[in-house]
Amino acid sequence: MPSVFTHIINGDLPGRFVWKDGVSVGFMTIAPVTPGHVLVVPRKEIDHWEQIDTPTFTHMTDVSQKIGRAVKDAFDAPRMGMLIAGLEVPHLHIHVFPAHSLESFDLTKADQNPSPESLDDAAERIRVSLRALGYGENVPD
Repeated sequence: MPSVFTHIINGDLPGRFVWKDGVSVGFMTIAPVTPGHVLVVPRKEIDHWEQIDTPTFTHMTDVSQKIGRAVKDAFDAPRMGMLIAGLEVPHLHIHVFPAHSLESFDLTKADQNPSPESLDDAAERIRVSLRALGYGENVPD
């Protein structure tokens, strides 16, 4: 059975995408720990991060770093967080988010009900920043 992320990637469920390429996508989480929280997800359904092939994992970390630069710029964050938890959805995903303290890494403190407008705004700010950094070819409209 396809994961919820596969449904988002395929367009069966809505998603606020900031990155798309042939291997992975980046979209806003619906439960951000801080504004600007993005999930980087492989198109292939892989449950456990230690089972991913090295080239795909390398690609995902490269995309996460590029998105991280854009998020840091868009949200004037002092640090960026990157986290693989793997418990929420059985489809590998990397959390990339502005980190203001160690509490930013606590997914149990995520906002479970962010406004659609705040997610739309965050996605647009990140897209603008990604384009300004020269990554526009992978930024959807």
